[in-house]
Amino acid sequence: MVQADKTQLPQFFIEILLSVTAKRPRTVIDHILEHGYVTTEELKEKYGYDHPPRAARDVRESGIPLETFRVKDSRGRKIGAYRFGDPEEARDWLMGGRRTLPKQLKNELMEREGSRCQICLTRLDGRYLQVDHRVPYQIKGESTGKMRATNFMLLCGSCNRAKSWSCEQCENWTGMRAPEICKTCYWGDPSDYSHMALVVIRRLDLTWSDEEVSDYDRIARGSENAGEELPDFVKGVLRRAVRGEQE
Repeated sequence: MVQADKTQLPQFFIEILLSVTAKRPRTVIDHILEHGYVTTEELKEKYGYDHPPRAARDVRESGIPLETFRVKDSRGRKIGAYRFGDPEEARDWLMGGRRTLPKQLKNELMEREGSRCQICLTRLDGRYLQVDHRVPYQIKGESTGKMRATNFMLLCGSCNRAKSWSCEQCENWTGMRAPEICKTCYWGDPSDYSHMALVVIRRLDLTWSDEEVSDYDRIARGSENAGEELPDFVKGVLRRAVRGEQE
């Protein structure tokens, strides 16, 4: 049996354990570090987790191996308990989890979505587009099966950096780490979302290219003449157009 005593655990494993910040798996990990294992009874009565297997799954989804075994509870009944598994499994998860994205994946995305950034919709040569996880790797990890194009998107460098910054400030990144939250985020699917990094917001990225540039220049002059910031001016034009259609 692998001991939970920190003095007997490999340093790399301790670092992986300490990197987990979400409350529920953090609670399970800390208890095992202190007591060697945690029982389903303790998870329910001490920590208020009505579904202990869910708490254990949170730990495993963080890359921490757990072993399940049987112990007796306070009334002498056999119940489940969890302790750390082989630390090398955590190393394998950490080192092998994030795989190199194959070239054919990018080609498939370009065939499906066109050679354009999925955030700002700017059309670019393929070499300027980057393959990005819709749900950040740090939240979901990598599946061991075939990489599905629907789990990825093409982003230009600017939008990819903006997404990274926004995600890293999000409470889901720093705490909850729930993939389902990312799936309803603007950065996960700008065509169907309910929030942006947990903030209720709607966003529209616009670019003008080639012959459209002259239209942009006219809009910019209109903004300057009106004494308004360009985004506010564009919103005003759109607002009046929409209200005019509704009247």
